[in-house]
Amino acid sequence: MLTDEHFMLEALKEARFAASIEEVPIGAVIVVNERIIARAHNLCETLHDSTAHAEMQAFTSASEYMGSKYLNDCTLYVTVEPCPMCAGAAFWTRIGRIVWGADDPKRGFTRFSEKLIHPSCSTTSGVLADEAGNLMSEFFQKKRN
Repeated sequence: MLTDEHFMLEALKEARFAASIEEVPIGAVIVVNERIIARAHNLCETLHDSTAHAEMQAFTSASEYMGSKYLNDCTLYVTVEPCPMCAGAAFWTRIGRIVWGADDPKRGFTRFSEKLIHPSCSTTSGVLADEAGNLMSEFFQKKRN
């Protein structure tokens, strides 16, 4: 059985790619039956679109793959805690589970309301949090210098 760490490593690959193209390094994968069906990273700068977060890109791709707007049987792995917009989108997809790495103390959805996600959705936080957090810190440190 594949672990949460295994899939978070895949999300971290997406985050590293995002950083390489000067995007905020957040990556996401969506999994069903231990199979990755969607991979995504932030594209806000590339698309000039504030809503082009990794999770939003992944939801669109996974829904297309599943042939459904609902992702009940899927798990979202994302390197940083989703923002309220992405949590709201997760609500509408009815995703079954969300796993994230680093908490986002400024913009993470749990700072506002955990009710932003669907009541049937379970969450797990802190998976490879140090790796995800360090990637974000390094990216913004380089931007400041």
